[in-house]
Amino acid sequence: MDLSEEFSTHREHLRAVAYRILGSASDVDDALQEAWLRLARADGGDVRNARAWLTTVVARICLDMLRARATHAEVSLDAAMPADVPGPEQEVTLADTVGEALMVVLNKLSPAERLAFVLHDLFVVPFAEVAQILDRSIPATKMLASRARHRVRHPAPSDTDLAGRVRVVEAFLAASRNGDYQDLLDLLDPEVTARADATAAPNNVPVTVRGPDSVARHALAFSHQAAYAHIALIDGEPAIEVAPGGRLALILLLTVTADERILHIDIVADPQRLARLAPATDRRG
Repeated sequence: MDLSEEFSTHREHLRAVAYRILGSASDVDDALQEAWLRLARADGGDVRNARAWLTTVVARICLDMLRARATHAEVSLDAAMPADVPGPEQEVTLADTVGEALMVVLNKLSPAERLAFVLHDLFVVPFAEVAQILDRSIPATKMLASRARHRVRHPAPSDTDLAGRVRVVEAFLAASRNGDYQDLLDLLDPEVTARADATAAPNNVPVTVRGPDSVARHALAFSHQAAYAHIALIDGEPAIEVAPGGRLALILLLTVTADERILHIDIVADPQRLARLAPATDRRG
C-alpha cells in the first residue's frame, strides 16, 4: 500500500481530526507535517485500513502536542474553523454541537478527555482503538469520553470537580498507606476494577481484579510502596506516581466517577508506557 498516496486521499479528513483535537490551524499544519515525515519511515505492507491507520497516527501526534502544551503556556484557540478544513458533520454523532461553541468547551477538557471525545463521538473511532492511543483501559477510556460528553452538553467550570477527584485520590493513597481496609471500601465504586500490566503483575502476566473487596485487598498489598508515592496530574487528572529514590517505577491511573467513587485503576509499570505518561505529569511533591 502506498501510504503517501493514501495520505493525500484522506488529507482533509486528517485535517478535520487534527483541528478538532488541537483547535489551532498552525498546530494542525505541524501535526500533518510530522505525520507525513513518519510515513516516510513506515512500512505500509501490513496496513489494511489506511484511513483508520492514518487517523491513529495523527491522533497520537496531536495527543503529544496537547500534553506538551499542558506543561507550558496554554495556547488560545483560533476563533473559527479555517476555511480549508471541512467540518465533519457527516461523521459526527453530536452534529448539533459542532462549531465555535464546541471548540471553546473542548479547550477546557484534559488532553485525554478531549481525544477520547473527539475520536469516538465526532469521528466514530471504536473505544478499543482510542484506548490504545491513550494507553488506558477501555472502561477508563469510556469514562473519559462520558465525562467530556457531559461537559460539552452542560458546560460549567471544572475546578470544583477536579478538586473533588484530587481529594478522592489523596484519600485512596492515605488509606493505602495506613492499611485502612474500610476507608478503601468507602472510596470504591461497586463496579470497580483494577488492572495491572504485565510488568507490574506477578509472573509477567496482566491481571484484572473486580469488585470493592478484591480491589481493596490489593490496595492494602500496595501499602509498602505507598511510602514512595505522591499525587500527580496526568492529562489533567489526578494519578499516583511511585518513585523510590526519585526514580519513577509505577503509575496508578484512577478513574473517578461524578459521585466521587473510584471506578477503575490502571496500574502501569511498563517502561515504554511510563516514558509516554511521565512527560505529561505535573508533580505535586
